[in-house]
Amino acid sequence: MAEKQQGTATLILRDQTYTVPAGLTVREAIRQAGLSPEAVLPTRDGELIPEDERLKAGDVIKLIAVISGGGV
Repeated sequence: MAEKQQGTATLILRDQTYTVPAGLTVREAIRQAGLSPEAVLPTRDGELIPEDERLKAGDVIKLIAVISGGGV
C-alpha cells in the first residue's frame, strides 16, 4: 500500500531527530519513530499541539519527555 509522500516532518526529542512522512497524525508519527505517545508531549513553537493533528511537510515538532513519578 504505497502512499504518495508529500514531504517529511521532523520530530526532535532531546538530541535525537526523527524524520517521518508528512500526513501522519502526531500520535502516528511518534509511534513510527519508535516512541510511546504517552511518554512525550508534542509542541510546535513552544505551544502544545493535539495528538490528532496531521503533520505537514516541513513541520518541526519538539517532544518533551513526561516525567512521571509517584509514590504514595
